[in-house]
Amino acid sequence: MALPARRCLRARGTARAVALAVVAMLALLGGMDFPALAQGRATTWSVRLVPDGDDTNVRSDAGALSLTSTPTVPASTRSGRPEGMLVTAVQPLAELSSQVATELVADQPAGSAVGVDIRGIRGDGSWTEWLTTGSKTPAGLGTAVTAVQTRIVLHSGEGGASPLVRSIRLTAQPGVQLLAARPHNAPSYRVFATREGLVGGTTANGHVIAPRDHFVALPSARGLGPRDSGDYTVKICASSGRCEWAPVWDVGPWNTTDDYWNTSDGRQAWQDLPQGQPEAQAAHDDGYNDGQDQFGRHVVNSAGIDLADGTFWDGLGLRNNSWVTVTYLWTGDGTPAIVTLPILPVYSGPGAQYPAVGLAAQRAKLLVECTVIGSAGPADRWLRIGPKQFISAAHVTIAGKQASGTRCATP
Repeated sequence: MALPARRCLRARGTARAVALAVVAMLALLGGMDFPALAQGRATTWSVRLVPDGDDTNVRSDAGALSLTSTPTVPASTRSGRPEGMLVTAVQPLAELSSQVATELVADQPAGSAVGVDIRGIRGDGSWTEWLTTGSKTPAGLGTAVTAVQTRIVLHSGEGGASPLVRSIRLTAQPGVQLLAARPHNAPSYRVFATREGLVGGTTANGHVIAPRDHFVALPSARGLGPRDSGDYTVKICASSGRCEWAPVWDVGPWNTTDDYWNTSDGRQAWQDLPQGQPEAQAAHDDGYNDGQDQFGRHVVNSAGIDLADGTFWDGLGLRNNSWVTVTYLWTGDGTPAIVTLPILPVYSGPGAQYPAVGLAAQRAKLLVECTVIGSAGPADRWLRIGPKQFISAAHVTIAGKQASGTRCATP
């Protein structure tokens, strides 16, 4: 509930500090979001345009950012258009905020483009999706955030000409405009999955694809995780019942602006399609958009997700492109557990003596339902991450600590 502006003006000193503390405390409890006080300090900062280990295909020349001399094309989109990406350090905010504006100074040759995306940390420590921001169209995150991270995406122009970003300055305004609360249960949709393959290629976040790799590609950069992170993780289940939990490390197939898992009013493109229906599926099955993707290519399959080879073959046991059920875990509420092994088996019960029913991939962020003590005693703890789906607590962490949670009523 928003506090009246006049009351905020009078609530100074101790009262203001107490109010802010209460808002922050409530935001942490149950993952709920609350608006900040109406009056406060804006946070303004300049982006440091110097690449480091989690950036891809970009370089810094005299403090300006450009594509490398031999930029690559993200593997899954197959668009033929080179691009690069820089992800900045996290910027703490002076006040809770939900709106960020950008001042961009850049040279953009014909056909080139520069995108500035931001995401924020909610009170429960989870990330919002990435949203594009600008000076005339600030990004509205729709929730209270305590810190912001910026992503700069460079697209080459005619003849491979690179844009040159000279400066980026951002301002987070105090105050919060709330959208609908996150659902407790993340949504699931049945979509057509294709095998990405492309071993040796580079994903949109700079990961070099290895044989039997474990990750997925979705056709929107809003849910693209930084390299080696599981910030955006999906659960994919085949008709056989096998599932894999895998991070989103690439953009595609077909489109790059199709966040079909979001509601129509929040969807970046193709807002007239039903929630949960990828544009490629509508184009292929129903002739939507004259049967073309956003690049004008004829869509030859209904794919709404690409699977790396290890996810496709080992995690799900697929041999052909297939319909699968995908759950977009970051959109729901819950206690996250981060996988610390390259591959973590998932069993049908709380112990390795139960049948294996899937895999959890490197750094995937799982949602824990409850904890079970295994047959070996109190130290043998198992986490339920779905119906008859359990992982060993010894191989995941929550905020750097050994995973814990409420006791399961029944396994």
